[in-house]
Amino acid sequence: MTTWFGYLAPWLGALALGACVSPGDAPVVTPITTDGEGRCFASETTPAVVETVTEQIIVQPAMVDSDGTVRSPAAFRTVTRQRILRERREVQFETLCYAALTPEFVGSLQRALGARGFYRGDINGVLDARTGRAIQVFQRQNGSHDLPVLDIETARTLGLVALSSTVLDSEG
Repeated sequence: MTTWFGYLAPWLGALALGACVSPGDAPVVTPITTDGEGRCFASETTPAVVETVTEQIIVQPAMVDSDGTVRSPAAFRTVTRQRILRERREVQFETLCYAALTPEFVGSLQRALGARGFYRGDINGVLDARTGRAIQVFQRQNGSHDLPVLDIETARTLGLVALSSTVLDSEG
C-alpha cells in the first residue's frame, strides 16, 4: 500500500492556522492509501461525544417544625457521571487518487461547487483551503462525511467522474 499526504496538505495547513475547527471536534483523517487495483481510500475517525452530568442527591431531608422553623437543613451529596452520546466512529471511503487531481480537474470541481453556491473563489485549479472548505460543506449538507477530502460519490454527484459499471448496470 502506498500512502501520501499531498492531497490533505492544504487542509492540514488550514488546521494549523486554526481555521474554523475546534480541536476537540475535528475528525481525524488517515493518509490516502491505494489498493492493488489502483483505487484510493481515506478514512475518517470522529471522536466520541461524552456528556458529563452533575446532580445533587438528597441524603437527608430537612427537619422542619410545624411553625416553619428549620431544625436541620437537608443534606446533599454531589454525584458526577458521564454518558456517551455518540460512539467513536471510523469510516473508510473511496476518494480520488492524487494523480487525478490535476489543475483542470480542480478547476472543474471549483466551477461545479460554485454553480451550486458552495465556492466563491477564483477558478484557479488549486486545491487550496477555500476549495477544501467548499468540498467539506457540500459533503456535509449532502449526507456524506464532514471532511475536505473529495469522496468518489461526491465527484460523481457533481458530474466530475464517470459512474461505475455497477451503477450503470443497476440503472440499465
